[in-house]
Amino acid sequence: MSVTIGIRREDKNVFERRTPLLPDHVKRLVGAGIDVVVQPSPIRAAGEAAYRAAGALVDEDLSGCKVVFAVKEIPETMFRRDGVYVFFAHVIKGQAYNMPMLARLLDLGCSLVDYEKVTDDSGRRLVFFGRHAGLAGMIDTLWALGRRLEWEGFQTAFSAIRPTHEYTDLTEAKQAVAEAGRRLEREGLPAGLAPTVFGFAGYGNVSRGAQEVFDILPHEILSPVELDTFADKQTDVIYKVVFKEEHMVEPRLPGHLFDLREYYDYPERFRGTFARHLRRLTVLMNCIYWTERYPRLVPRGLIEEIWREEKPRLRVIGDISCDVEGAVECTLECTEPDAPVYVYDVQQGSIIPGVAGDGPVVLAVDNLPCELPIESSRDFGDALMPFVADIARADFSRSLAELDLPAPIKRALIVHRGELTSGFRHLQSHL
Repeated sequence: MSVTIGIRREDKNVFERRTPLLPDHVKRLVGAGIDVVVQPSPIRAAGEAAYRAAGALVDEDLSGCKVVFAVKEIPETMFRRDGVYVFFAHVIKGQAYNMPMLARLLDLGCSLVDYEKVTDDSGRRLVFFGRHAGLAGMIDTLWALGRRLEWEGFQTAFSAIRPTHEYTDLTEAKQAVAEAGRRLEREGLPAGLAPTVFGFAGYGNVSRGAQEVFDILPHEILSPVELDTFADKQTDVIYKVVFKEEHMVEPRLPGHLFDLREYYDYPERFRGTFARHLRRLTVLMNCIYWTERYPRLVPRGLIEEIWREEKPRLRVIGDISCDVEGAVECTLECTEPDAPVYVYDVQQGSIIPGVAGDGPVVLAVDNLPCELPIESSRDFGDALMPFVADIARADFSRSLAELDLPAPIKRALIVHRGELTSGFRHLQSHL
């Protein structure tokens, strides 16, 4: 007996051209006896003709689909009773703006699988866009640095780099970064910019994506310890520093040694120490996962303190993690690809669109992978495909104990038949 799944169109903004499954993925599913209905979309990176050629039905109506897959949040009006939905729900931190959506899923007896919680036995995420957020975020940050330095009166190799969404694909974007690197080797950087240091907070998928682009540029690597002690150096070299947890916090108890497991379990026992590093950075790439339990990476007060000093080095914060007033507290709102940056005005505590102003430039696009829609959708779909057939064929009317799903998907089941599952009952307090 065949089953039918649906693929919803993305409509958060005109840049959201991603899809959870490309036509090549759909062709394999149809060949395995799974029918696929794809909502039409005027902006999706994969065209409707390609989906039809793969065997899908292109139709506005997804009501007959057993499971609906999407990327971003699904509007409450699309939910049907007892429906099964798979998407990035953005609810696991109790995000207030999505609690009405979660409440509606509960009211209708629905089931929800959240990609963010699809993990292996060690807790590593299996289905994600993180690498592409890092790739696009780094390209956009290099663009922002070029614009900021131009405003300051510096002409640099970064000036020729464009925002990610203006390139045809990742290959073209990387070629532009490589050309900037060749210009750096020929011309160096203007006097007054040494040392130019890029700091990467975090070392996971997002950070690796950002470093993949940065590493195209000629550079030298410094450890956080070396950063704290090195002197100003020649202008034709840029530097990279990667920070792990032990470089960003320290135990509150004097003489107590840092332990990563303890930090994860008892973050209140630690305090932030990133201030000593931030003063030496030209660009900060924020790639860490953060919740309110943990010390902030960059409190607003720290930015304001640095700006009271003479000629701060910091020009740009590429906040790829993009939690509003989160790890980087001066990220006051999210932006979109066509207007990706603002200056945090240290005098007023507010934001100024663009790159001009008294404070650091903040890049705060919260859906960066949409700037690389085909590449990000392909990698995402490849990671999702091993689970799609099992999700499609599972009998969600069964109890959670009887529900036959792969362990990574069962761990990601936030709501089952209108009830919060055991790992997510804390969300009841947010509802």
